[in-house]
Amino acid sequence: MKPKVYIDGQSGTTGLQIRERLEKRSDIELLRIDEDKRHDSAERKKFLNAADVAFLCLPDDGAREAAAMVENPDTCIIDASTAHRTAEGWTYGFPELSGEQRAAIQASRRIANPGCHATGLISSTAPLVRMGILPADYPLTCFSLTGYSGGGKKMIAEYEAPERDGRLASGRLYALTQKHKHLPEMVKVCGLAHPPVFVPVVEDFYKGMATTILLQSALLAKPVTGQELRDALAEYYAGQRFVTVAPYGGDEPVLFASALAGTNQLRLVVAGNDGQITVTALFDNLGKGASGAAVQNMNLVLGFDEGAGLE
Repeated sequence: MKPKVYIDGQSGTTGLQIRERLEKRSDIELLRIDEDKRHDSAERKKFLNAADVAFLCLPDDGAREAAAMVENPDTCIIDASTAHRTAEGWTYGFPELSGEQRAAIQASRRIANPGCHATGLISSTAPLVRMGILPADYPLTCFSLTGYSGGGKKMIAEYEAPERDGRLASGRLYALTQKHKHLPEMVKVCGLAHPPVFVPVVEDFYKGMATTILLQSALLAKPVTGQELRDALAEYYAGQRFVTVAPYGGDEPVLFASALAGTNQLRLVVAGNDGQITVTALFDNLGKGASGAAVQNMNLVLGFDEGAGLE
């Protein structure tokens, strides 16, 4: 019998992307709620409890409400919202962090899918902390460029409007109060002593992401050159299908934030010099930063090939 999969909130950007990836597959049964009952709580509860895997692609409050509806102990919830990323009893859905993390995801029935900006920062920072290269109390700074699809339907409409605000052609810095919703998961998953100074920037392209941390080598816990830091990350992620590390300095002299759009790949690029080092994560904010990661986690839970529907 094929596993049953349900998407609660499938009309949003992430939900649509998950559905697009799953509709092509013959190894699952995709449950479909009637369009006129998408907001009917009783009907949604029925579908949530009938599913082997239920994706929650909802605002935070809606995700908490939906999770509370699930009474079937065999239903695995994969929540794409911010609601449960630091909650007790929920497994953080970033399998490449360690073999233990991948095993925990496979065994879990409550999985919190990572945030897009958080995916970029965690992919570089968590290994460096765990390897003892980056002190937990390091004064970390990060800027993160994202395509406008990361803002959902409202922002997509804003950027694609025929007579849009001309300022949208330039970078749009936001969360200037340092209260971005992804900061708590960054701190918890990386084991940081305090939040990084974080500057997210929306750019005028549909999807893609470049998240960069900036490091002073003299302040690191271990004295390493840029090449040595790159090699340490390459060893940490050796054998991973979706996270790779570029040669020191990058695959080319410049980086484009949309380079991996349309894929589930994340590529780390270490550059700079032996005094100042940057580590940039290139990936798709809708792929490894959202729906692709969610499908990858589903594959692990259901015992499928990890890359099914993603390559």
